Amino acid sequence: MTAVITSSDVAVRVRGDELSFRLHETGERGPEAVLFLHGSGPGATGLSNWERIIADLGHRFWCLAPDQIGFGDSSHPLDAPRGMGPFNELRAEALLALVDVLGLEKVHLVGNSMGGQLAVLMTLARPELVGKVLLMGSGGAPDMPVSPGLKHLREFYASPSAESLKGLLSEFVYDLEPLLGTVDRVVAERMAYVNRDDVRRSHEASFDPDGARRFFSREELATITHDVLCVHGRDDRIIPVDASRYFAGSLPKANLYVIGQCGHWTQIEHPETFEKLLLGFVDGQI
Repeated sequence: MTAVITSSDVAVRVRGDELSFRLHETGERGPEAVLFLHGSGPGATGLSNWERIIADLGHRFWCLAPDQIGFGDSSHPLDAPRGMGPFNELRAEALLALVDVLGLEKVHLVGNSMGGQLAVLMTLARPELVGKVLLMGSGGAPDMPVSPGLKHLREFYASPSAESLKGLLSEFVYDLEPLLGTVDRVVAERMAYVNRDDVRRSHEASFDPDGARRFFSREELATITHDVLCVHGRDDRIIPVDASRYFAGSLPKANLYVIGQCGHWTQIEHPETFEKLLLGFVDGQI
C-alpha cells in the first residue's frame, strides 16, 4: 500500500534572506525523518526523482523530498551564487535551516548525484544532526572525467527542447526500452519547468563555466564517522562508478553496493533493490 504524498511551502531564513521550499512528504511526522535530495538537471524536482520511493516508504519513515533551492517550485534567488560549488553551499545551508524549522532531532540523508554533494556538505556542517547517509551516484569526487551525458546536462539551454531533454534522460538509464513510458512522463513534467525563466536562470548560475566547483578531499571525508552506504549503477554514463569507489575508499565507515545493468537513476531503474537497501541500511541490517 502506497502512502499519500502531500506538498506544501515552507519558508526558511538563510544569509539574511527568506527562501521557500516546495516540500513533498509522506509518513507520520516525528523527531526523525529521511530527507531525499534530488540531483541536478533541467526541470528536476523532488517528485521527479523520488515520487515512487517516498510513496512506497511512507509507511515506514517520515519521508521528505523538497525541490532544492534553484529548482522546481522552490525559491530561485535573483542573485544566485555562480557555479555549482557556491550554489550548493547555499543549498546545503537552506536544507539545514529547513531541518531546523521542521523541528527534527535526527535526519537520515539520501542524496542522488548533486544531492549526494549536498548530503556531504550537510554532514560536514552539522554532524550531530545527521544519522545515516546514503550516497547514490554522488558527485563531488575529484579527477572524474566529464562524461558526454554530463556535458549535455550542463549545456542543455544552448538548445532546449523536449527532444533534447528526452535524449539527455535516455543517457541516465542503462536500457531505455522498458522505461520509455517513465522517461516520456518525466520529460512532459519537466518541460513545464524548463520553459520558465527562473528555472533557466538558476540552471545557468549553477553551471556557469567561470563558477567554482566543489570537490571533497580524502582528508575531509575522513572526518565523517557516520555510517555511509554508497550505491552506484555499474553502467552509469553520467557519473562513473569510480566516483563511488572514491567515496567508499575515503569515508571511514562506508560500504559500496554496485548494481549491474543500471545507469544513473538507480531509484527509478531498480526501485525494489533501492528500497531494500535503504530499509536495511537505516534499520541497521546492512
